[in-house]
Amino acid sequence: MIVDLPSSTTSAVNRKLVELREDGGVQALGRVLTLVIITDDGSAVEGAIEAANSASREHPCRVIVLASGQRKAAPRLDAQIRVGGDAGASEVIVLRGYGALAAPEAGAGMVTPLLLPDAPVVAWWPGEAPAVPSEDAVGRLAQRRITDALSAKNPLKAFEQRRAKHVAGDTDLTWTRLTPWRALLATALDAPPHEDVTSAVVAGETVSPSTDLIAGWLVSRLGVKVKRSPAASGPGLVSVVLERPSGPVELVRPDGKVGSLRQPGQPDRLVALPRRELRDCLAEELRRLDPDEIYAGALAGVAQTTRGRTPVTVPALAVSS
Repeated sequence: MIVDLPSSTTSAVNRKLVELREDGGVQALGRVLTLVIITDDGSAVEGAIEAANSASREHPCRVIVLASGQRKAAPRLDAQIRVGGDAGASEVIVLRGYGALAAPEAGAGMVTPLLLPDAPVVAWWPGEAPAVPSEDAVGRLAQRRITDALSAKNPLKAFEQRRAKHVAGDTDLTWTRLTPWRALLATALDAPPHEDVTSAVVAGETVSPSTDLIAGWLVSRLGVKVKRSPAASGPGLVSVVLERPSGPVELVRPDGKVGSLRQPGQPDRLVALPRRELRDCLAEELRRLDPDEIYAGALAGVAQTTRGRTPVTVPALAVSS
């Protein structure tokens, strides 16, 4: 069910939520958090809501979408409430502010009356994010702040801002996309012969914050020299090579879909490594509401990596039919 409330107020939205709950039995209780999505009023809104609806099946929540409209328009708040089949396991409140109500400070004022009592608040910027999310008006309300440097107009600049201004509670989806890579590498190192890693080489696209992050993660967790090199071809993160006395552990993904894990004395293993869906990344981030210390360590480790200039060539995988 979708209920439109044009030229409305937050008080009217609250009253309508109560009315829907009383008349239709819409569940407003049992929510574990409030997810606030901050974005411009455009095509990105529906994609963000779809991802939030999918994630809400694992984390029932109230979703509040701040979709900023035209700043030059007359002040107006258009609201929309989505419940039932149009809201997954959540209830979605879309607030479109125009004029003065499109400013970030006004957005925080509109969100506050709609927050669930005694529930954590998570702020998510699916597109462009403020340089310092923790100092943003909405960011100050949140225990966790989720950004995505890869979706910014300048991903490298956005990533550097995340590194320089990181505070506890911040996270970025460029980190979440690395979970399968980190799991495979950790599993490989847990198997015999249990040797120390002496050095590592990470290769990926020049503009790939995830490649920088996994290099920083290896520095912070292994305490070895890590070289971050460009890849001759392939999207995003392409390869990770961990040098050990008995031979290297190699995880390569030349096509952005299928990877190969190679270890001395073992047959090559093909693994599925497609780029993760937005809904999966968001659901993973909502599983934890405490600061991510491993992510903070990876950010700090980026500064300790060395830069290679020679492109690394990774051969195509021989996938049998």
